[in-house]
Amino acid sequence: MEISLDLLKALRKRSGAGFTAVKEALEFANGDQEKAMMYLREKGMAKNAKRADKVAENGFIASYIHGEGGLGVLVELNSETDFAARDEKFKNLAHDIALQVAATNPEFITIESIPEEVMNRERDIAIKEIDPLKPEEIIEKIVAGKLNKFYEDNVLMEQSFFKDDSKKIKDLVNDVVAALGEKIEVGKFCRFQIKGTATYSTL
Repeated sequence: MEISLDLLKALRKRSGAGFTAVKEALEFANGDQEKAMMYLREKGMAKNAKRADKVAENGFIASYIHGEGGLGVLVELNSETDFAARDEKFKNLAHDIALQVAATNPEFITIESIPEEVMNRERDIAIKEIDPLKPEEIIEKIVAGKLNKFYEDNVLMEQSFFKDDSKKIKDLVNDVVAALGEKIEVGKFCRFQIKGTATYSTL
């Protein structure tokens, strides 16, 4: 099908991807913008996988102070080049991640970064809550579901973005990977909160 210029511009603005990538995505999705966005995200994930052995040694540190200073966040977002680290899309991503950390207080960056003893503890907790008479395959499915819930609550990259719960934080990262063509990863984050300060609210 023929892709209109307006549709190309709209998806390019929404995704931040280049003209060629946007055109390819819309042609693949037969003009469906949501399917095209998913295609771009998957491409971004593929790029990230291909660049897994690259070193992300440049970056940008985003900060966020909430209210009158009772809560603060620092996020280190890394890229392969200083050029990418200066890009507005990159800086906006770092800022959005800082807001996410303020709002949701995750414990870990990725599933892979969760210590083995924590994984074992959560699995044991999940198993204890299940009727042991259930079939083993059912128990495993329930445990997997409970662990996924734990990831969504506690792992930054697996959390739903508080501004748009149709996206996870890893989707935001992959969108910028697709746009900039570089490996991007969260190096570290820290969240400070004065005791007695009200929890950050997204309202």
